[in-house]
Amino acid sequence: MRTRLSTDGVAPRERLAYWIDAVCDTYVQLDCDALGEPGASGALSGEIVSDKLVQLQLSRVTATGQRVCRTPARIAATAEDYFLVSVQTQGTGQVVQDGRCATLGPGDFALYDSTRPYELRFERAFQQYVLMLPGGALRRQLRDTQWLTAQRVPGQRCAGHLVIGMIHTLVADMDTLEPASASAVADGLCDLLVAGLSTLPRAHPAPVSSLTALYREQVKDYVRRHLRDPGLSVGRIAEGLRVSPSTLHRAFVGEPCSIADWIWTQRLDAVRRELCDPAAKARSISELAFSWGFNDAAHFSRAFKARYGCAPRELREFAARAEPRASHATPDTRGKSDVAGSSCPATAHPALNVG
Repeated sequence: MRTRLSTDGVAPRERLAYWIDAVCDTYVQLDCDALGEPGASGALSGEIVSDKLVQLQLSRVTATGQRVCRTPARIAATAEDYFLVSVQTQGTGQVVQDGRCATLGPGDFALYDSTRPYELRFERAFQQYVLMLPGGALRRQLRDTQWLTAQRVPGQRCAGHLVIGMIHTLVADMDTLEPASASAVADGLCDLLVAGLSTLPRAHPAPVSSLTALYREQVKDYVRRHLRDPGLSVGRIAEGLRVSPSTLHRAFVGEPCSIADWIWTQRLDAVRRELCDPAAKARSISELAFSWGFNDAAHFSRAFKARYGCAPRELREFAARAEPRASHATPDTRGKSDVAGSSCPATAHPALNVG
């Protein structure tokens, strides 16, 4: 559902408080100050238009100058684990985190992590798109994300340019996307973000031998072909490929996650796609989970929520409601449309047999 929050019609003396509530409701708990003459908080004005696209939230912020801070106190008060990406479209902005500062012009984007303090600074009026996704989802695709925050990814070429183009297309077509298509688009946009972030110097993994790369691809191919097998494990893969388990583990050194976590992620993604598929609506959530190799419904639900920021039932209900809409109505409503996510554990998962 699209939401629109705007200072239009709000008394000048109440605008700053209203805007702080709007920002916190849309993103994570933040502090905000207007930039301008002392005591000129009434001069602040802004609008946030937000849409939920499966696990990805896309919003457009248009506002006057301000400083937004994610403080240690705000972090301690909540368990919000999200990555956010600011994509500048008008004006300039700065993203400050982990001792770095990225200055963004139109078309540029930068990543920041809600689990650590950060600051966004806009000296003058600006507009940007903000992408927000559960922390665990990105950590499964990129290593050492703390080195990738507050670094400018240029939007004039390569992946950055494609991100901008996909966002504009997505905004234009949001109201006509079928749930399954929306899920695919969200995946594609996340992949482009990862591609853009992977161009940063600290994102480059250590080089691996051709033999290691071959083993790695063989493992992934074997997993894809046997993903529905509840008995799939590191030992089973090693037996199938006629190598030792230690050889498989060495092949995954340098990857963002272990073999077990990669299997787990592939299964979650498969269930998520079927939850958005109208052809699977007659099948229960547990049935779908078990058909993809999970063996504990409660653990599956917790793992799903950690990865996508919402429970499987909520995603299915969202997909059922997301019929193509004829209008672009934007009711002025408050609150996040889905529950907040939590971080994915890096240890073995009880819902998955990966011994």
